[in-house]
Amino acid sequence: MPSFPAVTDHVCLRDFNTLGLEARAAHYLRVTDPAMLVAVAADARLKNLPRLVLGGGSNIVLTQDFPGLVLHMATSGIGIVGETQDAILVRAAAGENWHGLVCWTLAQALPGLENLALIPGSVGASPIQNIGAYGIELKDRFHSLTLLNIDTGEQQVLDAADCRFGYRDSIFKQGLGRHAVILDVTFALPRRWTANLSYKELAGELAARGQTEPSAQQVADAVIAIRQRKLPDPARIGNAGSFFKNPVVAAERRDALLQAYPGLVNYAQSDGSYKLAAGWMIEQCGWKGRSLGQAGVYEKQALVLVNRGQASGAEIMQLAEAINADVVSRFGVQLEPEPVVV
Repeated sequence: MPSFPAVTDHVCLRDFNTLGLEARAAHYLRVTDPAMLVAVAADARLKNLPRLVLGGGSNIVLTQDFPGLVLHMATSGIGIVGETQDAILVRAAAGENWHGLVCWTLAQALPGLENLALIPGSVGASPIQNIGAYGIELKDRFHSLTLLNIDTGEQQVLDAADCRFGYRDSIFKQGLGRHAVILDVTFALPRRWTANLSYKELAGELAARGQTEPSAQQVADAVIAIRQRKLPDPARIGNAGSFFKNPVVAAERRDALLQAYPGLVNYAQSDGSYKLAAGWMIEQCGWKGRSLGQAGVYEKQALVLVNRGQASGAEIMQLAEAINADVVSRFGVQLEPEPVVV
């Protein structure tokens, strides 16, 4: 087909997803400037193709070749853009590496994102998933974002209410993502900062280091150490981080499960519900360290599925479905994948 000058045809996406899955894009565009997206929206040959937006590729399972246009966000830029009475506003381009942003804020003595250190992926993907770890979610530090409607070429600014953040959820996973591309995200970093040590494992790590009143950098260092102990490096073994959401159940359901399984790991939520540790349930079902073909469960963390060599996306999903079936059979609880399945 006649193509946009920067569009490449028949591109292998193996190096653009952290599971290392073999899949090909019919058409591929590395987006280094938002103007390129505007041009796509104006190009009749491209605007009607199926579209897939990729960031760091750390939250996606490619189960087949993609027949349309992959937009790979590679825009850059981080800076302070304003302030409020309570916060400093920092804006980052969608293509920026998430951990790189966390390191930048710490280097500028702007705490607030340290609990989210070493999460793989890009800034633009972070609101889609409402990423979270060690007591903090993205929504806790979110100010606004800019998106581009790829169908019309128009830009729009959304605040937190517009984004409808939930547990690993947002309006982008509820349909808006089919039509919009996030261009940048603005964060509100608190002027009056105190370390968030609500997560027991993090508090324990800092206590073991003798850091009872840690700095933001010390919190980040502790988070990094924990993550490196528990989670595999995608550069060494393909993975998408935590593969399943921790299911949330009503108090009555949690109480019944706890009676049957006294060791059940669970966390009280502000609305009276309880979050159950999916990794614990998977481990109880005997899946930790097991494999189906080339798809496996990580030996150190049952919540992580890995590509042991040449696994396909279909094999990863077959493993996920087998795990879910066992958890449902034993605990009566459904597990929901975190990654987007394409």
